[in-house]
Amino acid sequence: MAADQALSGSSPVNRNRLLRILGITFGLAIAIGGTIGVGILRIPGLVAAQLGSAGLVMMVWILGGLYGFAGANTYAELGTMLPLAGGPYVYARRAYGDFGAFVVGWSDWLLRVSSMAYLAVALCDYSAALFPISSGLTTPLAIVALILFTGLHYLGLRVGSRTQEIMSLFKVVVFLFIIVCAFLVRSDKQVAQPVVSGFSSQPLLLFAAIALALQNVIETYAGWNSPAYFAEESTQPDRNIPRSLFSGVLLVMGIYVLFNFAMVYALPFSKLAGSKLAAADVAQQIFGGRSTEIITVIALVSVIGIFNASFLMTPRVLYALSRDGLFSPYGARVNAGGTPTGALLVTAAVAIILTTIGSFEKLFAFSGFLAVAVDAATFAALFVLRKKEPGLSRPFKARGYPLLPAVVLGGAVVLLLAFVVSNTLNSVYALVAIGLSYPVYLFTKARVTDAG
Repeated sequence: MAADQALSGSSPVNRNRLLRILGITFGLAIAIGGTIGVGILRIPGLVAAQLGSAGLVMMVWILGGLYGFAGANTYAELGTMLPLAGGPYVYARRAYGDFGAFVVGWSDWLLRVSSMAYLAVALCDYSAALFPISSGLTTPLAIVALILFTGLHYLGLRVGSRTQEIMSLFKVVVFLFIIVCAFLVRSDKQVAQPVVSGFSSQPLLLFAAIALALQNVIETYAGWNSPAYFAEESTQPDRNIPRSLFSGVLLVMGIYVLFNFAMVYALPFSKLAGSKLAAADVAQQIFGGRSTEIITVIALVSVIGIFNASFLMTPRVLYALSRDGLFSPYGARVNAGGTPTGALLVTAAVAIILTTIGSFEKLFAFSGFLAVAVDAATFAALFVLRKKEPGLSRPFKARGYPLLPAVVLGGAVVLLLAFVVSNTLNSVYALVAIGLSYPVYLFTKARVTDAG
């Protein structure tokens, strides 16, 4: 198989191959760019309202980061053991075979391409808050954004990766700016802080509140695994993948914890707990009438960073599927600049269609189940491969095996169950889609075989 040749470095041809030019700087940039988004601006107030205590708020943000760090521990073994483009799909194929890989890969690609459509519209919505843009132009401008970024990434990996590095650096600077500004605001000490007396007498309610808040926090951390999608293009995957994963999680965790500590310091807790956008409330105290513009710029920077990261990650999932005969060979085409152009154009076309028909929001909600399911399948793949192929080279072995990997697998299963309970209808749709994927899988393989 082409993927096995790429893994061994024995591919007989040079065309249609990705470039091995990415270093640790890009690994950190994609981890930051793929994780820090608008969620960190909106979630702190919600978490504060759920927990009612500054101490508990800080605890769940730290726990969320530790969960991501434990997940990075699992991904570091998988990513260095199978240093190929495509992320979870690659590990699923080795662990579960072609059909299991098909389900994981298509689920991952679908949820990511739908999020690209959502992000394109969000990009235009935030821009409209800064510039006089008619609401009727949102969809056309979203399509323009998709086309422009497609053109940018068509130019090659060096352009796309350097753009990500610049955007991620700018994003870090912007968030550090708002954190520093928040610490310049004196907290109103006269406002009574909420207490958790109701929780202390009802431990089950406290546990439920922490679990719900932690679910929101972990979703905000989603994206820390982004470096694994580029293992094949890393100059030293054995070293760069673990370093990018662990350093990326720690850096994001540091920003998130500092951001929430700054919000707790700058705002009376009662105001924080009732805020839909805590950073805007802090900015209001510092910048007055310019606060809306300040927060909109921060949100815009966050969306652009994730949008660009999506253009890097999503085509590589389709490229990996195509290379292994689970999609048209067209998806495996790579240009001289190292861009999987076939996969990029198909991805962009589908994102444009979703944007045009306006169904991407439902698809985005539907794919939430798929995102959690992909995580669970990936964490489980570590256990399957440890048993199935113990002789595989493992430049990095997950620490604390089997306990620590079992913790993140258990966490993913709990999150999946929580999603089923809170989004039952979308979960049913997702399960039906997974069930229907088998005939689609057979049809796709047959078409690719006939074409070959």
